[in-house]
Amino acid sequence: MSKPTTGDFTKTPGWLDWYTGPSKPRFQVPPGSVDAHCHVFGPGAEFPYAPERKYTPCDASWQQLFQLRDHLGFDRNVIVQATCHGADNRALVNALKRSDGKARGVATVRRSVTDRELQEMNAAGVRGVRFNFVKRLVDFTPKDELMEIAGRIAPLGWHVVIYFEAVDLPELWDFFTALPTTVVVDHMGRPDVSKPIDGPEFGLFLKFMREHPNVWSKVSCPERLSVSGPRALDGERNAYRDVVPFARKVVETFPDRVLWGTDWPHPNLKDHMPDDGLLVDFIPHIATTPELQRKLLVDNPTRLYWPELKQGG
Repeated sequence: MSKPTTGDFTKTPGWLDWYTGPSKPRFQVPPGSVDAHCHVFGPGAEFPYAPERKYTPCDASWQQLFQLRDHLGFDRNVIVQATCHGADNRALVNALKRSDGKARGVATVRRSVTDRELQEMNAAGVRGVRFNFVKRLVDFTPKDELMEIAGRIAPLGWHVVIYFEAVDLPELWDFFTALPTTVVVDHMGRPDVSKPIDGPEFGLFLKFMREHPNVWSKVSCPERLSVSGPRALDGERNAYRDVVPFARKVVETFPDRVLWGTDWPHPNLKDHMPDDGLLVDFIPHIATTPELQRKLLVDNPTRLYWPELKQGG
């Protein structure tokens, strides 16, 4: 049954809807775990999609996100602004306000954002901004504008999330290393997992993290990176085996600077829509000890998004 897109919008042809009735993960995440990368879409009738969007999704509400959180065993979420909403962060902020403090956010802002708007987002739970360099998803934004935004959010204690593809890291290196905040890379910089793990492309990403202790990485989205699978469907609890060595390398090399998230509702997937319960069962393949799992799922995201909890407990 196709999921709806409400309001005056027509879903992108061929859009893959998020998975209905995900399985219960066999892997039990530790208490206090955070799904540190997920999104809300609309609903379009309440929070319209942006005119400049590159895709129109099915709706994916805050209620559905929090229901998934509870089903998978997570305590909290970090909700990342989806590109289909542009710099209109109302759907994100609404979800944060309805989370009872159990969600933090990463917004998309333009140079025109006012200090008051930043303060209001901060009060709602926004803790970072996302800069997207994936050319098929967004229009180009001048780097001087992005650097200006980074300078304005730094005093709030926010960080910058960067989304780019591995082949573009060399040309973006100087900009990334000049950012004045903690920097969080989405999905390991999208490595080509058909290339050798000890090759120059992934080696450059490891060097980027090694030489810059303010750089963190999400080891998420194997369903986007995998070439040979197998897919997280039909009870497969050992999915995306070609991605495992890359993610495990990042987790074991930088255990205090890694995050993990479901990426629900998985925007723009073309090949298949994974079962989110089976995605959670990917975690123990990349964080192989209880200590590494606790850092990845609890300690690191809490330190970055809920530092006040660490001080209190």
